[in-house]
Parts: sequence; structure tokens; C-alpha cells
Amino acid sequence: MARSARSARGYWDESDVRVRPGKGSRPRTKDRPRHANAEFGMVVTKDRGRWGVVLDGREDTVVCMRARELGRTAIEVGDRVGVVGDTSGKKDTLARIVKLAERTSVLRRTADDNDAYERIVVANADQLLIVSAVADPPPRSGFVERALIAAFAGGVRPILCLTKSDLTDPRLFAEEFADLDVQVVIAGIDDPLDEVQGLTQGKVTALIGHSGVGKSTLVNRLVPDAFRATGEVSGVGKGRHTSTQSVALRLPGNDGWIVDTPGIRSFGLAHIDADDVIGVFDDLSQAIEDCPRGCTHLGPPADPECALDQLPEDSPSARRATAVRSLLGVLRANNEWEM
Repeated sequence: MARSARSARGYWDESDVRVRPGKGSRPRTKDRPRHANAEFGMVVTKDRGRWGVVLDGREDTVVCMRARELGRTAIEVGDRVGVVGDTSGKKDTLARIVKLAERTSVLRRTADDNDAYERIVVANADQLLIVSAVADPPPRSGFVERALIAAFAGGVRPILCLTKSDLTDPRLFAEEFADLDVQVVIAGIDDPLDEVQGLTQGKVTALIGHSGVGKSTLVNRLVPDAFRATGEVSGVGKGRHTSTQSVALRLPGNDGWIVDTPGIRSFGLAHIDADDVIGVFDDLSQAIEDCPRGCTHLGPPADPECALDQLPEDSPSARRATAVRSLLGVLRANNEWEM
């Protein structure tokens, strides 16, 4: 499809796909109905060729297949899609996804740092809640750094959520990321969730965290019927919900969504470069305009003329540059990192 056609409407439409002429004498046309009556909603599940979609203004989940004319267009949890056909949501009914709206953000990963294939974790998330325990297991700076990088590059606002605050002071770990201006919330089992609930109001919030940090406990506190909802979702399409797929859960009384992202064992960053990260910070992005060509922005000895070293000493920008360089070092390492 021509880029201009997509930009004009803001979505992929099956009517935009060219249809090859047949071998017979009957003329074929690339014109297809534009499905002006398509109902829009959000993809909440994805399981082996079937998508669960909650349509705008509805509570139930409509089971959908992808229109043949859309080919292999990737449709992910969080995507805004247009649906036609039987949208009643009744048992054994199947609707059809015919439109895919342009994404406002994309959280991606690769299997490892040498893998060129990008996997979409969630589409259209407003923010990423990076869940990390401060003890038992000990906090992993590498996990947080990689999640921050992916969020910055994907246009998703990162928030550091610290659990198990009853075991040690969470402020010590939070200070490691203070210069990146990342908001920190405390959500231990004995802590009230008022701040987290306020941040998720009316937002699509993805949650990510490795095993044992209390992410499932947090999800169940935010969405008390989470397991029941997941069980219902697992009934869409062909049966079960797999632990390797994201699932969107509606927050009760809160116009927002929690997207739980289980099953991610590794978080490769092969699809991201240094400028993707620095570009998030206006002061640093402006500073590197004076860097020599090919500068990696890591500073001496690799880049003795990096313009970030000219920032006023101990200024907020200089401290932020130091913190960002730590993230760039993670990218430079180019090693697989297991969550």
C-alpha cells in the first residue's frame, strides 16, 4: 500500500491490498469495500491465529480472525483495530479484523542482542511499569536498564515500581536511576496502591518483571479478578492462554488497562542504537549535535571529542549524561541478558 494512503486515514485497510489478476477471462479489480461500518476496539489477547478484541463501549470480548487481505500484517495486544462480521461476542462466533490503526508507541525486544528479528511486546502502551523487588531476589540493575532503554526507544513512559519494601529500604536502589528523571513508586505487599492506581487512571500500562519480584501479586491487587478474567480470555479462539503472550486486563472502576507481559525470558536490544536513547532527553539531544561524525557518545577513551563532556560540570544535564552513558554501555556490551 502506498504510504500516503495509509497516512491519510491512519490505518491499514484490507481494501488497500492489491489483488493479483486471475488467469481466467473474467476481469479482476483491486477495489474492495472499505468497511465504513467497522467497529473499533482494542486487542486484549492473541493466541494462535485468533485475537480477542474489546470493542469501544463494550465489556465483552469478541473473538476475531485476521482478514485474508491483510496478509501477515502483525496484530498485537494493545493494537486498535476495526472489526466487521458477527461482533455479538456470543459463543462460537467469529468476527474479522479488517483495519489496523497506526500505533502511538511500540515496546519491542529481540531474543538477544545479536538477533535481528524484533518481537512486539505490546502496542500503544502509554507507560511501562518496571517491577523490581528490592530484596529476595536482589534487585537487578541490568533488568531495569534494559527495560528503560526499550521504553525510551519505543515512546513509552517508564515508571520504576519497587516491591518487597518490607525487607529493605527501596530508596537505595531508586537512587541509581534518579538522574534519568524516572518516576519511582513503592508497591510492597503492605504498601497502599493509591499512587499506582492514580498513575494508571485512564492509561494503558504495561507491566514487566522477572520471576519472583511480585508482579503477579501486584496484578491481582490491581485487578482482583485477574485470574478469572485470564481464564475467560483463554476461552477465546482455540482454547488456552499461553504464558508467552501479553494479556490486557481492564482496571475496575478506572478507565485504564493493565497489560501483563509474562513469559519474557530475555530482553535483547539489537533493534536500538545510541541516538534512540539520547533523543529522549532534549538537553542531551541538543548537545550531541556538536559531536564528531561516528561518535558513540560513550566519552573517553572511545570518544575523546564527545560533546557531552562539554556540559557544565555537576549540572543536571552532566549528571544525566553520566546516567545515560551507563545505558549506552549496556547497548555496547552486545551480550544476551537473561531476565
